[in-house]
Amino acid sequence: MAEKEVAPKNEFWEWTKALLIAFAVAALVKYFLFTPIVVDGESMTPTLQDRDRMIVNKIGYTIGGPKRFDIVVFHAPAGKNYIKRIIGLPGDKVEYRNDQLYINDEPLDEPYLEEKKALLLDGTLTEDFVEQVPEDTIFVMGDNRRGSTDSRHIGPVENEKVIGKTSIVFWPFKEIRTVK
Repeated sequence: MAEKEVAPKNEFWEWTKALLIAFAVAALVKYFLFTPIVVDGESMTPTLQDRDRMIVNKIGYTIGGPKRFDIVVFHAPAGKNYIKRIIGLPGDKVEYRNDQLYINDEPLDEPYLEEKKALLLDGTLTEDFVEQVPEDTIFVMGDNRRGSTDSRHIGPVENEKVIGKTSIVFWPFKEIRTVK
């Protein structure tokens, strides 16, 4: 019986296939699952700093809905992506009185604002207002309440404009951390 001759493998073609598969998998992960984002500005200080780099989880809200105090990235009206904290959920009455958050007339603590409030020399961090959150939207605010363009200015954010949730800072390397 004659042995079947095995054709020599083309090493260039094997490497090309491996690279194409790797790029396809990376593109799918970035497009559907996770993507990096760079914090642009001071609107989330002290929680996040300008130029922090984070990972956005794009699938989190397909499994479960947004939760109060999540940090999310969304498409803003100015054609940019904003990063802010969810304060109000659909149907909520969001109110601030004397620098205190009330959701549906119940006071809620915001421990992530304590550091910012301690640095205040004058007045309050968040001015008084009342807002009713429409269905299929969320009400978002930056942690730097005096320096944030958020739902107080641009209105509630439609759910379909939310890209995803973020909680992991991966750069600068020495400051890798999760944020809440």
